[in-house]
Amino acid sequence: MSPHASESPASESPAAPDIPQRAPQNQGPDASLSAFARAHLAQIDAAGQLRSLVTTRRDMASASPIVHRAGRALISFSCNDYLGLATHPQIRAAARRAITAHGTGARASRFVTGNHPLLGALESALAAAKATEAATLFGTGYLANLGVITALMGPGDTILLDALAHSCLLTGARASGARFRRFHHNDLDHLAECLRAARARPGRLLIATESVFSMDGDRAPIPEILALAEAHDAWLLVDDAHGFGILPPGPPVPLAMGTLSKALASQGGYVCATAPVVRLLHHRAASQIYSTALPPASAAAALAALRIAKAEPERGARALAHARRFARLAGLPPPSSQIVPVRLGGEHAALAAAARLEAAGFLAIAIRPPTVPAGTARLRLAFTAAHRDEEIDRLADLVRAL
Repeated sequence: MSPHASESPASESPAAPDIPQRAPQNQGPDASLSAFARAHLAQIDAAGQLRSLVTTRRDMASASPIVHRAGRALISFSCNDYLGLATHPQIRAAARRAITAHGTGARASRFVTGNHPLLGALESALAAAKATEAATLFGTGYLANLGVITALMGPGDTILLDALAHSCLLTGARASGARFRRFHHNDLDHLAECLRAARARPGRLLIATESVFSMDGDRAPIPEILALAEAHDAWLLVDDAHGFGILPPGPPVPLAMGTLSKALASQGGYVCATAPVVRLLHHRAASQIYSTALPPASAAAALAALRIAKAEPERGARALAHARRFARLAGLPPPSSQIVPVRLGGEHAALAAAARLEAAGFLAIAIRPPTVPAGTARLRLAFTAAHRDEEIDRLADLVRAL
């Protein structure tokens, strides 16, 4: 995706590949579909962009983030368990108690089966953590962003997205039917220009960005963006998926989105806002209304993680300190978050670097287009509270050699 993409109509979508209108003679639809898939997989593979699912198991006996794949133990620097809570005994115990008391599944949408008390308790705790009146839960962070944007924006409205905003924000903008435009990444002057142009038209106006950008690890200037939003009567949606638990709380924003699956070591997403906005989402956010609710164990685990994160803020500080230690030793610029990209340019170069690190005992997945812009393939290293100094030092030596 280009940081300089221009305004796009809501109907815009990626160009579809040419698909035969009819199956070749003597072949059924299954054969033509498989042939279509094989041809495009070959193109993806040739570009160095083919993805594969690799069976990987977390080592539950180790405090360090060790995983097992293909018969080898690897120290993972590709995990978003930023506070090191995914194996915490108190969180595991909370999930087990919830399963024992309530079973494994939510059974249906909470608007059908009723609102489980653990979900209400978690929403209250999240609202308190984000200093808002209310919160509402979604099945994932992706569904949360999709739901809130499509619930509040529609034809005749305008959405301004940071050029490097997460895919789910772009998907929500397209699905809403609103006009949308990508402003240059973290560029306040360009955002102001886009706001002035958007205000010349009627309709609602929404700005969407991230607190910490998941692939680059840099931070958005939220106070300055909020000031621009207020000056132009625009709403601000901030995706805090990668900032929560690591960075000090920023200023309250109209729409604070987050996830339970990273620092909080559980599953699900949420949106925090005023009570009327949350109540409206209950009526208009289709990705919540028509989805099965979170299972009780996920809610219980997230509640326990919230308590630990609040009681032990040094966990987030440690993850950030680890990232800074690594960058200093590897000769990289000081990071502003726990995410450090090692940009290598081409897809094949990134894959080769990841393979070299794996041979040395480290898991550092290569991130390639279309997840990141063309020519910026990278290793995306995520530092957690559970990493140890000696592991970080060894990794820095290897990366410096790259």
